[in-house]
Amino acid sequence: MVMSRNQDAGRSYSIRIDNSSFEGVEESRYLGTTFTNQNSIQEEIKSRLKSGNACHHSVQNLLSSSLLFKNLKIKIYRTIILSAVYGCETWSLTLREERRLRVFEKRVLRRIFGPKRDEVTGDWRKLHNDELNDLYSSPSIVRMIKWRIMIWAGHVARIGERRGVYRVLMGKAERKRPLGRPGRKWEDNIKMDLHEMGCKGMDSMDLAQDRDSWRALVNAVMNLRVP
Repeated sequence: MVMSRNQDAGRSYSIRIDNSSFEGVEESRYLGTTFTNQNSIQEEIKSRLKSGNACHHSVQNLLSSSLLFKNLKIKIYRTIILSAVYGCETWSLTLREERRLRVFEKRVLRRIFGPKRDEVTGDWRKLHNDELNDLYSSPSIVRMIKWRIMIWAGHVARIGERRGVYRVLMGKAERKRPLGRPGRKWEDNIKMDLHEMGCKGMDSMDLAQDRDSWRALVNAVMNLRVP
């Protein structure tokens, strides 16, 4: 697979080793993660949400049952369905992807808490988003992902220069960047979260060296107001 900004890159590309020929592909799956030749996280999140919806469908009878307590249904959601976001520490979320994640979570929560009878008309209706937020006291899926990203960022910052993951994060490309607006990078999400917590302009790599201070910032991420 050829990684390139060019939409047509890799479509006619192939590698030949001895008598074997390997066809170029636009996306590939490795250890449960989807990689694309455009280095886009969108397809990966789509795939994870598809898995999450499959889990939701398999336990929807339990989530709708009146025999189970609401807190038990929430544990089923957080234990089984949310396992679909495993490995989200490396995701670079955009506003579009955050919206998709919130829509997915609201769909599951409406299954858990069920409909509500309208006080005026007496008809049953779906719960509004603000009503779901009041009923669901746990951090949202977006806040949970941000929390995991911050934990991983602190670990990478203290891991040392000899480790490959540190060199990948801190390395700079030697070639000039092509024209066009750059996509949101992984560290951009961390800067935005730090900005919301009043740490504008501070370097996350320096802040993470103090474990206690960084742990306090990580816990504060869980309390961020995510619309």
